[in-house]
Amino acid sequence: MLHRRKFIGITAAATATSYFVNPTAAIGSNSPNERLNIACVGATNRAGANIAALKSQNIAAIADIDSNLLEKGCAPYAGVRKYNDFRVMLEKEADRIDAVVVGTPDHTHAPAAAMAMRLGKHCYCEKPLAHTVKEARVLSELATAKKLKTQMGTQIHSLDNYRRVVEAIQGGMIGDVKEAHVWSNARYSGAKFETAEKPRNVDWDLWLGPAVDRPYSKNVHPFNWRRFWDYGTGALGDFGCHFMDLTHWALKLKHPDKITSRGEPLDPVTPPDWCIVDYEYPAREKMPALKLTWYDGGKRPPLLKQLKEENGDKLNWALGAGQLFIGSKGMIISNYTKHQLLPEDRFLDAKRPDQWIPKSIGHHNEWIDAIKNDKTTTCNFDYSGALSEAVLLGVVSFKSGQSIEWDAENLKVKNDAGAQNLIHKEYRKGWDL
Repeated sequence: MLHRRKFIGITAAATATSYFVNPTAAIGSNSPNERLNIACVGATNRAGANIAALKSQNIAAIADIDSNLLEKGCAPYAGVRKYNDFRVMLEKEADRIDAVVVGTPDHTHAPAAAMAMRLGKHCYCEKPLAHTVKEARVLSELATAKKLKTQMGTQIHSLDNYRRVVEAIQGGMIGDVKEAHVWSNARYSGAKFETAEKPRNVDWDLWLGPAVDRPYSKNVHPFNWRRFWDYGTGALGDFGCHFMDLTHWALKLKHPDKITSRGEPLDPVTPPDWCIVDYEYPAREKMPALKLTWYDGGKRPPLLKQLKEENGDKLNWALGAGQLFIGSKGMIISNYTKHQLLPEDRFLDAKRPDQWIPKSIGHHNEWIDAIKNDKTTTCNFDYSGALSEAVLLGVVSFKSGQSIEWDAENLKVKNDAGAQNLIHKEYRKGWDL
């Protein structure tokens, strides 16, 4: 018998600790003494964390538009070559590097990753993979055409909890799943452009990259850019790739047929305080058609209020963010590090499926191992490109104010020309995909 409390314990703190304490554990290689030469776009914050997780390799070059951050990010790596413009770095380093890590704001993910892959370099890119739906598709197709090893930076994917949820759902523990809910408290609203004198350490033109040309605005770089549509994709773009990742993985989702959003009135500058998006997915393999609903800004599935503990008390669960899978035999509620089967009394004597998804060697190490040993990664751009497309289609639906009927094969909104114009954007001169 596997009691529910032990069921949760398998996937909680011990697993999370093992991942975060030792993200650069040794990995196998056909040439174990040979380190990869890696160039990095972005120097600190999320980019810096990615670089640190890859320090077992040779950090050959780093580019950042902020000279102060560039110096700070390069300090731990002896001999690293420094650049302000990633385009210059990739061009000059093309014959000296094997792989590229992209850790910039969303709006420059695709130009940097696409250039790297066109040069034949393996690529690790932060989530969401791109700023537009078309960009995500281009990156996915480039990775396939060039036969490159890729990984999107959804690091939670490599924790043990998600793997055990996938096994439980695909192993039939809760039956057929026709409904799922994903929510996050995150909100990135209320921003406005405020023209100010540009700091000497910031190359604002390079920071803008392909985005609309405008004067330097304070409170954008380096932390608040997610609060602007020009550079980020709101709470949905930020956390959708983390939390919808589990639903896409467990339920074998790829492209939705229909996307419908609702929320606050559209602000042309900043994302809404809250948004709810319904995704309708077709049947897949032996899995039935599914309705998936996303909530942010503190909105949650109404059903959460009805869920009970085994003793009848209100469910004692951290409701800040998570996923709820509703099956024909029961439910699973989950977040990053734990999950619970409901109703509890039905699963007290349940035997979980045999574990068939191995523990991860670490999200970044998966990528390095794939490059060195010709393997694949769990968040390669084929998988994560489709996930990013779905997330970004929610943004398109919200911005257009329309329920979108989606033709994924042809990247076409079938029912609204205005929404079709949001599938991609015009780049500034000097920038391309």
